[in-house]
Amino acid sequence: MDIWIPVTLLAAFAQTLRFMLQKHLKSTQLSTGGATFARFIYSAPLVAILVFGYASFSDQTMPQIPGGFWPYAIAGGISQILATMCVVALFSHRNFAVGITFKKTEVLLSVLVSIVVLGEGVSTLGLVAILIGLVGVLLLSDPPNATGPWRHRIFNRASGLGLTSGVFFGISGVGYRGASLSLETGDVFLRALTTLACVTAFQTLILGAYLIWRERGEVIRVLRAWRVAALVGITSMAGSICWFTAFTLQKVGYVNAVGQVELLLSLMATVLFFKEKVSMRELAGVGFLTLSILALIVFA
Repeated sequence: MDIWIPVTLLAAFAQTLRFMLQKHLKSTQLSTGGATFARFIYSAPLVAILVFGYASFSDQTMPQIPGGFWPYAIAGGISQILATMCVVALFSHRNFAVGITFKKTEVLLSVLVSIVVLGEGVSTLGLVAILIGLVGVLLLSDPPNATGPWRHRIFNRASGLGLTSGVFFGISGVGYRGASLSLETGDVFLRALTTLACVTAFQTLILGAYLIWRERGEVIRVLRAWRVAALVGITSMAGSICWFTAFTLQKVGYVNAVGQVELLLSLMATVLFFKEKVSMRELAGVGFLTLSILALIVFA
């Protein structure tokens, strides 16, 4: 098994824990922006310490940051902020598993972005597998017990937030891969950590400035909620390190496809932790997306 596959599985596990914590913060203490900010403010210092510590331990010099690094990093960082806010807001409309499943439209969308920006693609069979996953997304778009015209049931606020998050997560994945590949020195892990450190520092500054401007007092509330918010930062750091490493090792579309194991983890969290109901149609949607995961692993 290629190393990028277990690294991606670890990333999906950490990300599921992080979204669970953010859903809890959003429903009990913080705004959408505050719950999103928690993942950056508490992880940025830890990542900075880790990258310099790893460089020293492995006897490597820090990579030089070329000018071409920043457009990719900034685009990826801003896209990830917007994508995360969409997912956190989506939790108010649908259950946890559906919220996480919607964001997985990034699999198809990241392939399209990757083709345009990085000139990378997937095989014909790989694309078929991704389209199977899209069928699952369409099933999930229709809320349980919904009535009325089909187009109104599919195109609603929840599906809009989910698809928007998928677009932005797709852009962020391509941006991070482009930024990491622009670094010419250091091993894969050091380049991934360096990219992550730069991006999280930028995200902390820009989202913190936005909250101070638009949501007075929210930064203080994030700091007061440190017991849970700090766990958001730690799980975010662990997940991001794994994602960045995987993006450096493999194409974005394939990494995101294997990362769909997060769907199964989120389904377990929905039923066992949040005690939310899952309809048969939602289970069918998750099933199609799971089939897409297995097919893409085989065809990758």
